[in-house]
Amino acid sequence: MAQKKLNKKRRDLVNLMLVLVIIVLINFISSFVFKRFDLTEEKRYTLSPVTKDLLKNLDDAVYFKIYLDGDFPSGFVRLKNETKEMLNEFRAYSHNIEYEFINPTANPDKKQQKELFKQLYDKGIEPTNLESNDETGVKQQYVFPGALVSYKGKELPVQLLKTQKGIGSEEQLNASIEGLEYELSNVIRKLKVDLKPKIAFIEGHGELDSMHTKDITRSLAEYYRVDRTLINGNVHSLMDTLGHTTNLIPKYKAIIIAKPDSAFSEKDKFLIDQFIMYGGKVLWLVDPAFTPMDSLRRYGYTLSIPNKLNLDDMFFKYGVRLNANLLMDLQCARIPINKAIAGTQPRIQMEPWIFFPLIGPSPTNKHPIVKNLDLIEFQFVSGIDTIAAKGITKTILLNSSKYTRLATAPSRVSLEMVNMRPNEKLFRNSFQPVAVLLEGAFESNYKDRISTAIRESKIIGFREQGIPTKMIMVSDGDIIRNEVYRGDIVPLGWDKYMNQLFGNKNFLLNCMNYLCDDSGLISVRTREVKLRLLDKKKVRSEELKWKIVNTCVPILLILIFGISRYYIRKKKYSS
Repeated sequence: MAQKKLNKKRRDLVNLMLVLVIIVLINFISSFVFKRFDLTEEKRYTLSPVTKDLLKNLDDAVYFKIYLDGDFPSGFVRLKNETKEMLNEFRAYSHNIEYEFINPTANPDKKQQKELFKQLYDKGIEPTNLESNDETGVKQQYVFPGALVSYKGKELPVQLLKTQKGIGSEEQLNASIEGLEYELSNVIRKLKVDLKPKIAFIEGHGELDSMHTKDITRSLAEYYRVDRTLINGNVHSLMDTLGHTTNLIPKYKAIIIAKPDSAFSEKDKFLIDQFIMYGGKVLWLVDPAFTPMDSLRRYGYTLSIPNKLNLDDMFFKYGVRLNANLLMDLQCARIPINKAIAGTQPRIQMEPWIFFPLIGPSPTNKHPIVKNLDLIEFQFVSGIDTIAAKGITKTILLNSSKYTRLATAPSRVSLEMVNMRPNEKLFRNSFQPVAVLLEGAFESNYKDRISTAIRESKIIGFREQGIPTKMIMVSDGDIIRNEVYRGDIVPLGWDKYMNQLFGNKNFLLNCMNYLCDDSGLISVRTREVKLRLLDKKKVRSEELKWKIVNTCVPILLILIFGISRYYIRKKKYSS
């Protein structure tokens, strides 16, 4: 009997030692092999390869100050927890990620609180005002759902909560969580880049001046070095040489052509064409129909006429046609109209203006340029047709609404139209494209059209077939135009009459980031997190039942387990 006990003891010790050896071996092997397992259905905790590479190449600490600590509603608590989870995932791939959560209302001194709020706002973190009811009445609470990120002495803000008009708070929260990896990775990328790529606004054809593109220029400057350049037939305005004249490269990563109002010369067209053939990117913001606003403001009517820019043949070759028409859309902005009788006190009312459509991405459009994007305000926008072009992929980024009508230029536009009730049956030209992405190897507009001397010139370096590149066509130049009021720059997308900020700036930033993004980071914006919402009606009707189940069933199971164990032990030891 004693020998049997001794053998059992030895066997237990051997098993213990074996388990310890296995644990030590597993830990030793895991120190050389790094692997993480994501068991969620949508792989929400799996970072993209682009983000992993970015994190692994950090050579200094990136410090996040996240102002999402405090007594918040459950939605903000979820955003805080998801942000923490994402930063922990970042930490798994880089020991240089550091963070802390800060409660901006922790200081009881109201004066110091206001000073901190102002500092955060001035640094670019926009507050959200929450209202709740308690015994004392309506309670207001300011939440700053953002972070300040610092790296090597540089600091940038990042907004974690993405607001979108027309969708519920839970959907907004879900969109914000979907975009966490992109927002956090993007701010690291901006801090990390020492030499920014160069982009340029083209001048010389009546394009918008620097004052009316000031706001978007400031935002683009976070990513790029922004120039303004005059082509004027100069061969080297858009192209550089490397050591000798036969090795040409684009001088700019991308160019922006913003609301030209005069015709392009064939020389300038040729140089833009060759810029594209060598891989340059272009953001075209063009009005196919010219509709002067001065006449509308002064006389109450204006005439929309085709805008003769001499670009139609280029666009056709690249795969699109910009139509000289105006879209009238029932989903539109509002403008102030004086409804008073002449000679009486003004009576201003806000009326729908169907020539200023409010266009947002289709719910089924998951392209990273427009995903989770707010409504965009257009002014006198035209329709775009796509045309067959070999090897070119065309993606419709934005469409007008279901209730759209077309007016072919020339056409008369009058403010008196706001007094006419639109007949929905006439708005049958549904879903007109207004922004199109073109990708591929474009064929030159000047193939078989130039002289032998130009074709063989080493200085020009003519290419009839381009290398793969991208361009975006938008049939409205005003989409990039900011107002200037008494010398001050009005934020791009701000509608003073509706007192609302639209998504123009974010759309244009996304366009440029997509065109210039060599790392592929913007593709992270397509990540989806499924929103699994409870059925509120069912919750209310079955609330009592589930409270009883959740309270009583665990207690009942414990009692059954205890009684069963008691009788099993009694039967075992009584025998």
